[in-house]
Amino acid sequence: MSNATSLDAELAAIKAGERKLAERQNDIVKIGAATIATIQKAGLPKVPAGRLKRIMAVVETLGVDDVRELLKASA
Repeated sequence: MSNATSLDAELAAIKAGERKLAERQNDIVKIGAATIATIQKAGLPKVPAGRLKRIMAVVETLGVDDVRELLKASA
């Protein structure tokens, strides 16, 4: 394999990696936008900051699944 061929292969691999990275960045942006829309729809921006921090501390301590189960049980 000549140096030019190996260089071309390396450049192709780099470009493929760049495309994958760009796709992943687009996915992250879409996920972020969907998350923000969900938060806004739920009315969380209207919750006072201190109260929201306490709620999030409970979620962090117990975990999302446990909090969901507790909410289901109380509903």
